[in-house]
Amino acid sequence: MPILPFRFCRHAHKHTQQRFLFSCAHCHDPFPASRFTICHKTEVVKNNLNPVWQPFSIPVRALCNGDYDRTVKIDVFDWDRDGSHDFIGEFATSYRELSRAQNQFTVYEVSNPRKKCKKKKYVNSGTVTLLSFAVQSEYTFVDYIRGGTQLNFTVAIDFTASNGIPSQPTSLHYMSPYQLSSYAMALKAVGEIIQDYDSDKLFPAYGFGAKVPPDGKVSHQFPLNHNPDNPSCEGIEGVLESYFHSLRTVQLYGPTNFAPVINQVARLAAQETDGSQYYVLLIITDGVISDMLQTKEAIVSASSLPMSIIIVGVGPADFLAMEELDGDEVRVSSRGRYAERDIVQFVPFRDYVDHSGNHVLSMARLAKDVLAEIPEQLLSYMKTRDIKPLSASPQ
Repeated sequence: MPILPFRFCRHAHKHTQQRFLFSCAHCHDPFPASRFTICHKTEVVKNNLNPVWQPFSIPVRALCNGDYDRTVKIDVFDWDRDGSHDFIGEFATSYRELSRAQNQFTVYEVSNPRKKCKKKKYVNSGTVTLLSFAVQSEYTFVDYIRGGTQLNFTVAIDFTASNGIPSQPTSLHYMSPYQLSSYAMALKAVGEIIQDYDSDKLFPAYGFGAKVPPDGKVSHQFPLNHNPDNPSCEGIEGVLESYFHSLRTVQLYGPTNFAPVINQVARLAAQETDGSQYYVLLIITDGVISDMLQTKEAIVSASSLPMSIIIVGVGPADFLAMEELDGDEVRVSSRGRYAERDIVQFVPFRDYVDHSGNHVLSMARLAKDVLAEIPEQLLSYMKTRDIKPLSASPQ
């Protein structure tokens, strides 16, 4: 990914507002106007005849699609408030030519073809100086997986009374003879994809919000297999089996607390911060959250760890609280402290229910959207910590 700052100098003195526009050619022909695609526009520098634009970065694939000799055209405009920007001039270069300027300034003459045709003594409309050029390596999600980074998948299932009595058809946990419950379908759809990235296929699985035998106390973090010393289940089928067993042995109760299980996974993630492990917590819930403040605090704390949280909301509830935790629009905050990065992805299960009965296709779409942000979230953690793949070349 190249990073480039530019400075523009011009001969005329009547213009006071300049805009630099960066566009990339799709062929090697010189300036085929209909064949250029804009790949970057700089900020507007106002009231300055010799503007210096801020450095910017652009992926090599966007600049030249990997063709280092592909023509890159730069246009310079005089900015007007009404949008009728005046064209000052242009010049052509290429990624290869730009890269030669890594250790020295390079000056380009900005030419206006119309003026050049009309004026015999026309030289140029100014110059643009490339102040610096640097290339940064960008690693992909696959680079880290190939390099040995392990994904650790943990499941947490909502066992609160708001889901309805499991033996009743109105319950979100109800298992009909003909199809899985919404909880089981979501777990199977997501788990069967992510288990391919988990080498040992052992998944810690918890329930929360139920009264648990033998003493009947409410637990917000009970192992589905009822083994506190080893809460891991073998594969997604093992998780499903333990989930079905728990439905028959615990009493759905409440409240709906997310923080305990988030903090549990965060404690594990805090022990493995070298990039060798990355933790993914899947929470399946009916959306009626009780410990919002504590959950926000847990998410903010976990945002500095190698960890992501997926929340699948089942049922018809109002999921505004879940949307708030997602943090796509506004980063989650707690006590004046903002999450270091976005680690939560929320999707409502009802958006993926296929009423025509094609559950395979609808669950594939669910898994795709649920897992869409995991690669970028993993990369954001690795990048902020300057962690490189153990054995991989950048793409």
